[in-house]
Amino acid sequence: MPGYVIVQVVGAIVAAAVLYAIASGKAGFSLAGGFAANGYGEHSPGHYSLGAAMLAEIVLTFFFLMVIMGATDARAPKGFAPIAIGLALTLIHLVGIPVTNTSVNPARSTGPAIFAGGWALAQLWLFWLAPIVGGALGGLVYWLGLEERKHTLRQAFPAGPAKST
Repeated sequence: MPGYVIVQVVGAIVAAAVLYAIASGKAGFSLAGGFAANGYGEHSPGHYSLGAAMLAEIVLTFFFLMVIMGATDARAPKGFAPIAIGLALTLIHLVGIPVTNTSVNPARSTGPAIFAGGWALAQLWLFWLAPIVGGALGGLVYWLGLEERKHTLRQAFPAGPAKST
């Protein structure tokens, strides 16, 4: 897992560098607008509070994980996961951009924050904490309620519970 996290963060930084190189090619470009960094309070596109930003990121990440796990579940129709996941992420961005610029991925937040600096780095903690909490909650809820444990139990006990006579 550490290697996966490192590669995600490095990839996000490289992507932000490419976007910076493109954007800085336009006369008058400035990082003052935040470079699409995630933020709350005065740095939220809609000026949402810290609490609202945290709740939004936790809930949006939670639902994103639920869609990912449901779409990739063995019981889901094969070949449709990318459609469900892509449409869910589109909806999440439509809802989340006005609130925080939408994170749901700590690496996505890290790349732009490094270039925006200052306030974006100071607020970056939230965009690591909230997606981790939302993801953990999504994983737990899916495992407790929707995961394919019933199928596993049927395999372990094919005759079902013993009947008393």
